[in-house]
Amino acid sequence: MQIPTGHHHVADAVIEELERAVKSINCEKVDILSYSFGKVERLVSATYLNWIKMVPKAYDVLYNRLAVKNQTKRSRQRLYEAMFIAFFKKLIKETEPRILFCTHCLPSNIASVLKQKGKLHAITVNVYTDFFINRVWGIAGIDYHIVPSITVKKFLLDLGVDEERIFVTGIPVHPVFRIPYQKKSNGKLHVLITGGSLGIASMDKLIPSHPEIKYTVLCGHNEKLYQDLSEWNHPYVQPIRYVDSKARMNELYNQVDAVITKPGGVTISECLMKRIPIFTCNALPGQEKVNEMELAKLGIVNQINPFERSIELQVKEFFQDNKRQLMYEENLNLYHEYVERNSLSEILLTICKA
Repeated sequence: MQIPTGHHHVADAVIEELERAVKSINCEKVDILSYSFGKVERLVSATYLNWIKMVPKAYDVLYNRLAVKNQTKRSRQRLYEAMFIAFFKKLIKETEPRILFCTHCLPSNIASVLKQKGKLHAITVNVYTDFFINRVWGIAGIDYHIVPSITVKKFLLDLGVDEERIFVTGIPVHPVFRIPYQKKSNGKLHVLITGGSLGIASMDKLIPSHPEIKYTVLCGHNEKLYQDLSEWNHPYVQPIRYVDSKARMNELYNQVDAVITKPGGVTISECLMKRIPIFTCNALPGQEKVNEMELAKLGIVNQINPFERSIELQVKEFFQDNKRQLMYEENLNLYHEYVERNSLSEILLTICKA
């Protein structure tokens, strides 16, 4: 979808790394839904967001039934094939790609079908944008897999994928987030709250009326939230509109002690790369809830509940508990231990030379 989803951010990161690795390469990003159905894509995007907002439980149940339940049992997605395969073939004929990177399960699924039929000859790479693999992703026929964690690698190994075709990189993020930086502490905790564009919780549940922590709030495209926080005019609360600059986003990460966010793949991966403590709350139904569950198993996020007790108190408790911080650091080290030593650029260069 053309809304700024993680799939688009990951595609941008892959393109950035490809162009760094192979100077002469020509990359093109194509949104399969927009390419296939044009302006109808906007209606689909709006319907998707409204569905999550209006009937979250129904969406959650349906998503789990169609995409998550029995993940190891891969089956043909006949409806998606009927909707997209003709457009996909047309796209391949027009562009004649040598390498195809899929950052969404739909094109991956169609590519898998065509590869197995011998009707697609491009090297095909799945670049996963969540910390699990839903049932729509194509596996058979896919040449390489760029995965976010050792857990996902083990899942693919159990499905029979060759180990040398799997690269644990984390969810790809822009290279600027890999620049080392040591925050200088000024004594007061500083927390970044993200996810304002889709709304992770009402601000009165996240920020108390008399905050003791400094908050920077990314409001996204939520102008009302931005105006409300601006009118509050509190010295400890700084609202910011949508940030489209990776360098600016990296600067914000460098200023904070922790991040409160929805458990979406890309923001989480950026914070993991920066080694910033992550607090998750109010996961959207569907993939975000599954992401949160998988991240909690790895011990690399702190789940908090804004409706249980003060968020500020929960964050302060973490930073006052040395044992919790040490355990979190150990889990983070273990996560990074399984990440490939070669950079993403080097891995992509290897794939390009295959």
